[in-house]
Amino acid sequence: MGERADSARTQTTGYFSCSSYDVAVVGGGIVGLATARELILRHPTLSFVLLEKEKELAVHQSGHNSGVIHSGIYYTPGSLKARLCVKGATMAYEYCEKKGIPYKRCGKLIVAVEREEIPRLKALYERGLKNNVRDLRMIDTKGIREREPYCRGLMALDSPYTGIVDWRLVSLTYGRDFQEAGGTVVTEFEASDISSVTESPVGMKYPISVRSSKGDEVRCRYVLTCGGLYSDRLSQISGCSPEPRIVPFRGDYLVLKPEKHYLVRGNIYPVPDPRFPFLGVHFTPRMDGSIWLGPNAVLAFKREGYKVYDFDVRDFGDALSFRGLQRLVMKNVTYGLAEMYRGVFINAQVKILQKYIPELSPSDVLRGPSGVRAQALDRDGNLVDDFVFDGGLGEVGSRVLHVRNAPSPAATSSLAIAEMIADEVQKRFAL
Repeated sequence: MGERADSARTQTTGYFSCSSYDVAVVGGGIVGLATARELILRHPTLSFVLLEKEKELAVHQSGHNSGVIHSGIYYTPGSLKARLCVKGATMAYEYCEKKGIPYKRCGKLIVAVEREEIPRLKALYERGLKNNVRDLRMIDTKGIREREPYCRGLMALDSPYTGIVDWRLVSLTYGRDFQEAGGTVVTEFEASDISSVTESPVGMKYPISVRSSKGDEVRCRYVLTCGGLYSDRLSQISGCSPEPRIVPFRGDYLVLKPEKHYLVRGNIYPVPDPRFPFLGVHFTPRMDGSIWLGPNAVLAFKREGYKVYDFDVRDFGDALSFRGLQRLVMKNVTYGLAEMYRGVFINAQVKILQKYIPELSPSDVLRGPSGVRAQALDRDGNLVDDFVFDGGLGEVGSRVLHVRNAPSPAATSSLAIAEMIADEVQKRFAL
């Protein structure tokens, strides 16, 4: 697998073999890579370039996530998220098999530890059945112990189709597919302006200019942006709507010490509490053999701020001044303070985890990595929970499509999302 990963990282950096393309895709995360791959496979006679601001691909959300292949239990039956997740999980497993990417179908238990959680758990089971999630079943205390000997609960929803994979490796393989099909990848290209070109003759065929913060330029007929944490700003620089806004939330994980790995076999999740905006802490085995516990969810002071003290004046000011975040905070003050407290004090985080595995103690864990989630918010403080596409008017707006929100589980759904976005590109631009 090392050889494949290296070849996927081979990128065109700092120069362009051609400065004009039919389509430019901005954003080298898993959604941008999957979509660029899908587009070039559908339209092999067209020229494509993928522009990424970092030195390597998939280093942010795509490289800082729990690594879970979700099965599609949580989402409203019939919703886009539900359909894409269920389809995407099947496609992900098939893709990994085809490409020789390691994965483990280790399963997941959603565990009720209190009686008032049981009706919500049963409702999740019914939802999962309606979503056609594979092999779901309800199990009792005895069944829980058979699956997870150290886990305690009254009842659980067993999802054996849930798995784990290294999503960054998957992303890099998408990138390799794109390049092998003739696509160009340009790294260290931070898009700072998307505007129209007026001069001819090149401007007649390639009327859109994408400029980098270093002064480099790519000209193209159409632009697709998949900017994740910067999706709102990419929309703004092309003259499109600034909303929904992206507010970054950092999730800090704990790591189980290796000598305690026997406590956890597969994913162990709580029953979601509808009063709170995020899922809650859980136990997640990783492909490298480690086991992550968490995360919490706190406001990040920088859009790519993976450390507690990371701070960016613009990012912090944009977040605090946004009316939507102010309203979200007011609605969830107690929850937010509790999350911050658990982020500082390991014992508080472990206390919640002990509801599921009582044998766990604070001495069994270490502080682990963090991830930052691009949470889209509207001005009323509501979490935007579905996909948002955006274009605009005029010469630029009519040639640009922004993927403004690709909510979790975007990695699991990435191949299905790519098909949907490619359909949208075809519809808007008639490629």
